[in-house]
Parts: sequence; C-alpha cells; structure tokens
Amino acid sequence: MIHRNRILLAGFLLLAILLTFLKVPVASSQGVTVVASLVEEPLPVNDPNAAVWQEATALDIPLSAQNVSPPRLLEASVRSLTARALHNNEQLAILVEWEDATQNDQNVRVQDFRDAVAVQFPLSQTQPFFCMGQAGGNVNIWHWKADWNAKMTTRQDVDTTYPDMYVDGYTFANTEAGAASTIEEYEDLNYVPARAAGNLFASALQSPVEDIIAGGFGTLTSQGAEGQNVQGYGTWADGKWQVIFTRTLDSEEDEDIQLLPGRVYSIAFAAWDGEHEERNGQKSTSQWVSLQLGDVVQVSTGSSGNSAVSPSSSASGSSQANTLEGMAFIFVPMGVVVAVVGLLAVAVFVISKLPDRK
Repeated sequence: MIHRNRILLAGFLLLAILLTFLKVPVASSQGVTVVASLVEEPLPVNDPNAAVWQEATALDIPLSAQNVSPPRLLEASVRSLTARALHNNEQLAILVEWEDATQNDQNVRVQDFRDAVAVQFPLSQTQPFFCMGQAGGNVNIWHWKADWNAKMTTRQDVDTTYPDMYVDGYTFANTEAGAASTIEEYEDLNYVPARAAGNLFASALQSPVEDIIAGGFGTLTSQGAEGQNVQGYGTWADGKWQVIFTRTLDSEEDEDIQLLPGRVYSIAFAAWDGEHEERNGQKSTSQWVSLQLGDVVQVSTGSSGNSAVSPSSSASGSSQANTLEGMAFIFVPMGVVVAVVGLLAVAVFVISKLPDRK
C-alpha cells in the first residue's frame, strides 16, 4: 500500500539527517572584518579603557548556540560581542567586550562555573569548521578564563572557599602556610604528581589565557607550559566583561598562528556564561570573520631597493585568499545537498502522479 505522505515525510527526514551529518550551517559566513589599527606606541595590554582603543573600529559580532555536538547549548546566553584590535608591528592586542549581568570568576566548587571567552584562528590553508576545526584542519585557540584571571591576583583553593576546613596528617611544603602552600614550594614531586607529569594546570599560572590546539570536537590539546605565550587581562564592571588578548605577531611554536602586518586572517569567537552553567561545548559561537592587521610600516632592505609590500596590495591579495578559504568545506556539502534535493523533487513529482491505493 503506497502512502504518498509517508514517503514525503521519509524524504524530508533523510534530508535533515544528511544536513546534520555533513554539518552544513544554516547561515552563510559573514562578510565582516575586524581591522587591527596600526599604532606606534606600546599596546594597552592591561587597560581596556585606554584612549588608543578608540582608534580601532568596534565591530559587533553575532553569536549563536553550539548545538552540533554534545554537550549542546539549546539557546545562546551571549548573543553578541564587540571586538576591536590594535597592533604595533610587534604585538597584536584584541579587546573583546560583552554584556554579562553576573561575574562568575570562581571555579573551586563542583557547582561553580566560570565565565570565559575565546578567539580562534585556522592553521590550514582553508577554513575548517568554525567550531574547533576538523580532521585535517587544525585551529589555534586562545581561551581566556575568568577564574584564572582572578587567580592572577587572589589565590583560590578549597581552603579559601571553605575557611573552616580541617586537614589532618598531610605534609605541606610550608607548615605555616598549610593548605596555602604554593606548587613551587613542593620539592618532593611525589606530593604533586601532576606537576611532575608536566600538566599545565599544576604549573604556576603565568597568564589567564590557555593556548590550545584543536582539530575537531574532543581533540582539545593544551600546549605545554613553555608554549603558553598568549597574555590576557580581564575586568568586569557594570554588567560587562572587557577582555584583552595579547601576543607577539610571530611565534616560535610550530602550531601557533603566525601573523604578519598588512595581511588578512580568519578569526572566530566563543563565549561561556558561568551563571547558566555553561562549560566545554556548551557555548555561544560566531562563524568565521576576517581580521586585517592594519597598514605595513615601510622598511628599507638596503641596496636592493626593495621595501615592505604596500598595504593595499597585501590586503587585497590576502582578502582574495581569505575569500577562497574553505571552498572545499562549503561547496562539496552544498553540492551533495543540492543533488539530494533534486532527487527528492523528482521523487515527489513521480509520487504525485501515482494513484492512491487503499
């Protein structure tokens, strides 16, 4: 017995499954650019309200809930953020601001969740999937964490959260400090095995930003302590976070994004709201946007007479390259979807011509 409605429903379900499997986004990439203005002075790495930030154009970037892979977020808590950028031919500074009614910068108790924000750069020649990249398309992530930011100035641990706690029979490195003994004070690594194993979380905190590599969901890999070269600063006031990421343009780490003045790069953003217990994949994300590192300072190269490439030609060429990025990851799935839709249309037409049988 043939039921046209059931066949049509099965066809649409097949299309939905295919779209989900291929991770085809429901919205196309945005054609927006964060321009890192060139300044000659030192960058305001610890001052989000410095006047020099006004030389950089603020760009509003929409975010949406990550609902592709578990743990999913059904509704975005952070719906947009504002980004600005500056560079001085040596360092890049990115200022990210977003509205957040609560300051969540404690993460000691299991019921605590921190606020956080991250920026992401592709390491491949093409744009990988904007949520943490994909196999063969690694990304470099700079992940700022509010609790790490707070720990830079104020110690957080179980004894600071529960001041009346009692410890019986533990050999602290500093008997007077007790539970407040620092990691560095333990000479016997038997008491700090994570530090002995090179675990970044057991090392002395040097920055509130974690420098990470990923190639798809479930592949987050933190670079070693010696490779953590991104600095950060964050402040919360009047229901708004202001966070600054800073790094030198070039890096000695092979898996870091390498930056050059006058070039255009892809960049994506993500934010977590601790008040809504967001963590890991439960986040609000942007799609890929562009980051252009302002103008190029002309530098003489001696008798050859060559100088640095002009800003217009460099930016234009990079923009074209940036435009072509990700073609394979976009048009191949789109082609498959178009083919499937065409086949479904033909099937619907044929089925519509068949008589109903009861």
